[in-house]
Amino acid sequence: MNETDGTPIIDFHIHVGLPEHYHPWVREFMAQSYPGEDFDALLRRMMTPQGVVAYLDQCDVDYAVALGGLNPVTTGMITNEFVAEFCATTDRLIPFCNVNPHLVTRPEHELERCVRELGSRGLKLYPTYQHFYPNDRLLYRLYEKAETLAIPVMFHTGSSVFRGARLKYGDPLFLDDVAVDFPGVPLVQAHGGRGFWYDHAFFLAQLHPNVYLDISGLPPKNLLRYFPQLTKVADRVVFGSDWPGPSIKDNIEAVRALPIGAADVTAILGGNAARLLHLTARRRANASTGRLAETADRGLLRGEHRHSPPRRAR
Repeated sequence: MNETDGTPIIDFHIHVGLPEHYHPWVREFMAQSYPGEDFDALLRRMMTPQGVVAYLDQCDVDYAVALGGLNPVTTGMITNEFVAEFCATTDRLIPFCNVNPHLVTRPEHELERCVRELGSRGLKLYPTYQHFYPNDRLLYRLYEKAETLAIPVMFHTGSSVFRGARLKYGDPLFLDDVAVDFPGVPLVQAHGGRGFWYDHAFFLAQLHPNVYLDISGLPPKNLLRYFPQLTKVADRVVFGSDWPGPSIKDNIEAVRALPIGAADVTAILGGNAARLLHLTARRRANASTGRLAETADRGLLRGEHRHSPPRRAR
């Protein structure tokens, strides 16, 4: 938490899932960050609500948005039910649902079910993994429902290294139509158009007041190289780690080290996300979670396996 004004620190982009939820090539890729470890066993030990909350405490993070994904072609299947149940025992983990338009006949009905019945507080879409353009008119009822439910919609933008992904769907430019037609829906560009389209992502955030940049999967020390005028949109940049890949704590410190104003750092690390998620500042009751840190995997908590060559993000 920001000690000066009480603004919470929020990781807007973590993944929850067990080894059996992922395709083998995804587990192999993620395991590169943990050389010498039995990654499946490590993930299984850590990937409990208690373990994740303990890790957030180690990183001084107040809240995290938890993501799954129904991506049978590319990454695997982490259901909305799993994510909701994972988050149900703590208010520190905020569940977002995923609606794959190829798997349901009425995406808008599935979104409403997830919000009303499962408690989802946002929607994550994966155009590159699920092979659709975000401005396809068939999705407009989904966006209308998101507007009615007053929830943010996050889109995977930019590149992916996973087998089966089709990068053409990841150009942020396709969000321009959505931003124009649904000005009341907050649209979050996950990974900031990583790789090919940093300029597209930045321009959209500068142009549309409802478009945000999620910096997950990007080395924070390079943010001003990717977005030289980042401070112009600092009120719509949200911090995310893409964990369990990068170290959350290391990424937070890298954001704090950027040569930008303290107010912008506070906004990026939590203020903007708190506004999107309708969260009020609060101080965590560390006493209630302190014991959990003793049972969580210490190597993963400390990020001891983060010092191998930089890991390409999703």
